[in-house]
Amino acid sequence: MNASFWLETLNLWLLLALLLLGYGAGRWQERRHFRSIRQREEALRHIVALNTRYVPEGVAATGAQLVTGGVVVSSDYFKTFVAGFRAFFGGRFRGYETLLERARREALLRLKEDAQAAGATLVIGVRFQSTTIAGSSTPSVEVLAFGTALRTAI
Repeated sequence: MNASFWLETLNLWLLLALLLLGYGAGRWQERRHFRSIRQREEALRHIVALNTRYVPEGVAATGAQLVTGGVVVSSDYFKTFVAGFRAFFGGRFRGYETLLERARREALLRLKEDAQAAGATLVIGVRFQSTTIAGSSTPSVEVLAFGTALRTAI
């Protein structure tokens, strides 16, 4: 066998090793982020966020203030590589679904942190705005959550 064959084989193994490394690092980072999200959601569960336009009946609320939470989350190279195949064959791509879930939950957490800093325990009119960020080598999404924070009487 000639040197060209061994070089091509080495390149293939190197590509596979890098893909596996990217897969492992991406999964580790995603799991770490989800763990952080779950802990912060538990810590902020006393702040209620509703998509309704009006204060719930029977709740005395004062001090309306706009609160926001924004985040940009990017996919890893492995998911981008696999998405190229998925785009060719079609179908659902779970990797991007988790990307959007992480972004939405993180934006809501940041909104609740903003409400907590304002002394509020209720946020009404919660809405989400999302935008894809083009021009980078990996897919990225920006999610903005916004609503009206209110202080409630206990």
